[in-house]
Amino acid sequence: MQKRTVLIIGGDTLAASRAHASLEADASVIILVHGGLHALCEELKYRAEQGQVTVLDWTELSPTTHSTESTPGDCSPGTETMPEPNVERDIASLDAYLADTPSVSFVCVTGTLSASPPSYPSPARTLAPYIVRICRARRIPVNVADVPALCDFSFITTHRFVDPSTGAKSSMQLGVTANGEGCRLAARVRREAVAALPREVGGATARIGQLRRLARELELEHIGEGTMDVEEIGGEEEDAEDTSIGTPNRPVPMRRIDCTEDAVEATRRRMRWVAQVSEYWPISRLSALTEPEMRAVLSGSIGLPGSFNVEAAQPCAADSQSRHDLQLTPPTPSSKKQGRILLVGSGPGHPSLLTIATHAALTKHADLVLSDKLVPSAVLDLIPQHVELRIARKFPGNADGAQTEMMEAAIEAAKRGLTVVRLKQGDPVVYGRAGEEVLYFRSHGFEPLVVPGVSSALAAPTFAGIPVTQRGVAETFVVCTGVVRQGKEVRLPGYERSRTLLILMGVARLAEVVGALLGYSPVVPEPSLKGSDSTNVTSTRKGRRDGSPYPPNTPIAIIERGSMPDQRVLVSTLADVCVALESLGAQRPPGMIVVGWAVLALHGRGDVRVLDEGEEGDERRVRRWLGGQKWNVWEGIAEGWTAL
Repeated sequence: MQKRTVLIIGGDTLAASRAHASLEADASVIILVHGGLHALCEELKYRAEQGQVTVLDWTELSPTTHSTESTPGDCSPGTETMPEPNVERDIASLDAYLADTPSVSFVCVTGTLSASPPSYPSPARTLAPYIVRICRARRIPVNVADVPALCDFSFITTHRFVDPSTGAKSSMQLGVTANGEGCRLAARVRREAVAALPREVGGATARIGQLRRLARELELEHIGEGTMDVEEIGGEEEDAEDTSIGTPNRPVPMRRIDCTEDAVEATRRRMRWVAQVSEYWPISRLSALTEPEMRAVLSGSIGLPGSFNVEAAQPCAADSQSRHDLQLTPPTPSSKKQGRILLVGSGPGHPSLLTIATHAALTKHADLVLSDKLVPSAVLDLIPQHVELRIARKFPGNADGAQTEMMEAAIEAAKRGLTVVRLKQGDPVVYGRAGEEVLYFRSHGFEPLVVPGVSSALAAPTFAGIPVTQRGVAETFVVCTGVVRQGKEVRLPGYERSRTLLILMGVARLAEVVGALLGYSPVVPEPSLKGSDSTNVTSTRKGRRDGSPYPPNTPIAIIERGSMPDQRVLVSTLADVCVALESLGAQRPPGMIVVGWAVLALHGRGDVRVLDEGEEGDERRVRRWLGGQKWNVWEGIAEGWTAL
């Protein structure tokens, strides 16, 4: 509705609400009502006096004198008596007005709420069908309050976030609609959603917008200097954050840190990094970004930028110690503070799953926290404000460079006597590259303390209602990765009916993973021309497998954001999962894959006779589990976790 014109027919409080929503969307508002300004409610009168809305008297638009027959009408303040509309005259004048005012893009009709008995319909309700007819003839969308059959669109209850640093409205707007089924409930949901979001959302939106503009300015500089052609980046538009690509973690060629970027590579990297920052950095940190920090982020220079200009904190006075506190460091006789490095696992994401040691490291001992980008904000919010926080600048293709940056930053801070917490998702030694960091820190004179975390490989399936082992279904499980170094093919174990396969970091390469398991290239959706429907094709990528191929009807689950309130679980079969994932749209990293009959073991009444009954009943078993569908999607986590 931005910069569009909205015509609101009516002057009651609902019309005022419609006007407010339209103005919030930066639309121009015209109020059309019999009696003009005198027929408006107090709010609309105020807006008219302030020049926020334009008011037209419908009677004055009429080509003929209005009928002398009239009935008393309530004009909101209750002081005016307006003539009853003449349907033929009013519709003719409205049609002529719309013909002379092509800028009108939307029409809203109020005063049609069904409070009056059907035998005495309100004048607006009498006019509504005629208004809708002429609007649709002119291809103008129309909304009639409380008459869904006459509505081409519905209003949503909205909230416009402001930038707390300036007080100005930001571009971020939250809207909720019940599609005519519960307006007050929708308003309540909107209020509670706004209350649950950080107040810095508006500021974060403004900073991300500035970051995007800086990235585009650098791109235009390269084009102007002749070091890059527009067509050279055309094929990489999907790296931008506002395209239809489903995941910001789409596989890309690895970037060697000993190689120099050309202009095209730098532009593509900046596009990916804007998307990564938007996806993973805490809202409060985004809101605090300054322009020098944005330029440092986009430069790709070696070494972490001085993230967020937070001063390194001196150790706080020790809190009163509980007998249950975990001492992470033995007392030292030296008066000089010794630097140390803690390599800490943050668990799958839910703050309640932090170990006592991890919680103490973050809240009591850390001077500097170097966090992986996938650690959720709910965990990072536990870090005291005086502690400096830096987030890994990892994006696909830059993992090695970001890893080196974090290790160098840890050594530099430890040499200054600081306690450095290197914070990793899940358990640091389960595909967390902890071993590399242990050896690196040791070679520079620091023996890190490795603090285990709850591994998402086991916790995420539990949150999704999937046991990795179950008597009668799954006797063993294997944990492996869907990511391999230097572009090699994925290599996965073969099929065993009694085994559960857990694949970490493989969702972005799902077609390759499924191809490896099946032994042939799976059917995957391929977008057609822009704006057209997708078509299904056979993927040309398949990894390698050690052992027997998996049956196409083998159950599979993709768990995204495991243990977090926005957890999403997609369940399907190997034959259909690629199409199913594409149908969900944007992915929610981090994600993992569970393959095997354990996926359906605890669903509904349960199915724990998989090993006893053999393969003959598998098709029937799968149909019963999926309810005759090709896939199902489960959102959220058990309500009981909100109390923990």
